[in-house]
Parts: sequence; structure tokens; C-alpha cells
Amino acid sequence: MADHGNNNRSNRPQRRRESDNRGGSRDNNRSSGGSNDREKPRSRSDRDDRRTFDKGEDNDSRYRDNRGEKAQRTGLHLSEQAGGDLPRWVRDEVQRVTSKDRREPTLDMLGAGAHAFAGGNYRKALPSLKEAKKLSPRTATIRELLGLTLYRLSDWEDALRELRTYRRLEGDTTHMAVEVDCLRALERPADVHKTWKMYRSLGGRPNADAEMRVVYGAFLLDEGQPRDAWAVVKPGRLVKDAAEWTLRQWFVAARVAIELGDVATARQLVKAIEARDAGFPGISELSDDIA
Repeated sequence: MADHGNNNRSNRPQRRRESDNRGGSRDNNRSSGGSNDREKPRSRSDRDDRRTFDKGEDNDSRYRDNRGEKAQRTGLHLSEQAGGDLPRWVRDEVQRVTSKDRREPTLDMLGAGAHAFAGGNYRKALPSLKEAKKLSPRTATIRELLGLTLYRLSDWEDALRELRTYRRLEGDTTHMAVEVDCLRALERPADVHKTWKMYRSLGGRPNADAEMRVVYGAFLLDEGQPRDAWAVVKPGRLVKDAAEWTLRQWFVAARVAIELGDVATARQLVKAIEARDAGFPGISELSDDIA
């Protein structure tokens, strides 16, 4: 790959000003698999919500990269298998943090919400998950699934609040890229940078790392900082069996390369994506940009 410390911007093809296409959700939650153009939260657009993270949060020893079995036990994973009985680990979690008289109602509401979420009916999932939260506010799985539901409904502020709560309860950095996307929509650039730095200190699994680089790199590109964006999304070896989240990183890297005038690198990245997934969302348009 090219070194973009100093770049010649001549011969750069015209790039459309549009939101980054991530070929699906960063939290793997876009069932359509299409592009993800962010819509500003109209009902909250005039609020100046500049809340910051708690002091000392960066060094909280609860945070970890969660490579073990527990890392797979997430609300999103739960939603994918919803439709039958809730798995044992969910029931155990609810029982640990919920009073005895509220356990079964909590499980009923969580099950209903997870089932609706899995079917893409987020508005139907919302009241069940809110009720589950009232019954058991310390159940991390509930706060996670509620946060992802609110995110899909473009309720950025409340989604951010729930996903931060989930992270603090569980010590899992999986959805920090979604937090950053909420902050982008809320036009809080200082907090975007702060969350990126926090994530770098906490770490995460490979998929979480790639998704964070996708979102933060696209943010920097939109802010007119393509060289900084390249430092974030610059890919390693272009392997044939790349994971979906890696393709999303390559996609943003190709956009950055176009902005930097490096057509050869952009073309190389596009070809690598097409070799893995010829129908990758947005790849045809990107290819046209460098034709």
C-alpha cells in the first residue's frame, strides 16, 4: 500500500459527498445489508448535549477485550436465536441481578423484545425491552439490546446512553463503534475523538477493532482529514478470505485513497473487495469513481 505522508492530490477523480457505506451494520444489525446513510435525529437536533465520559473511565480495570466464551454472549447473539426459549446464560444473568418476583416477567419481556428485534420489527421490540429494563435495570443484555434497538430507530441520544451503560456493566467494547456513530449523528466531534482514544486504551476483538476503524476513519474523512483517516483504516495484506468487517474497512480505505489522489491503491482495494463479494453494497459506485 502507498505511504500517504505526502500526497499529490492531482488526478483525483471527483468524489461524491455522501455518508460512508459500511456494507451492513457495524454491529452486524443491518438486515438489509445495504448502505447506511445516517439521518440526523430531528426531534433532538437543537439540543446541545455535550455530556462527557466519567473521569478515570479509561483506566477502569473492568474493561477487557473479551476473547473468551463470555464475549459471544451478547444481546445481538441472543436476538439471532430468539424464537424459542431464552438460553441458559440469559436466565442465569437475569436471576443474578433481579428480585425473585420480577424474574419471570423480565424474561417474558426480554424474550418478546428479542424475538421482535430478530425479525427487524424494532418499534415492536422497543416497549418490551423498555419494560424489561424497568423490571431489571442491571441486566446488561437488556441494556445492550435496548441500545441497539434505539440505534436502529435513529434515537441516537438514548441509544448512546444505553450502550454506554451496557459497556460499564459488562466491560465489553464490542459496540463502541456504534457509540461513535451516535456521536457523529449528534454532531459531537470532541466526544468522537475521546471515544476513539478510550477504545485504543481498552482494546477489543478483531471485528470490533475493524468496525471502530471504519466509523472513525469515515468520520475523519468527512472532517476533511484524509491523511489521518488513512492512518486509521490503512489495510494490511489483502487476503482472499477476508471477513465482512475487513471488507468494510477496505471500502473506507478505498474512499480515503480516492480523496488522497491515490487511484492505484483505490483500484487495488476495490478489486480485492469484488473478488471476495462482487455484490458488496456501494462497490459499483465506488468503482465508477475511479474508472
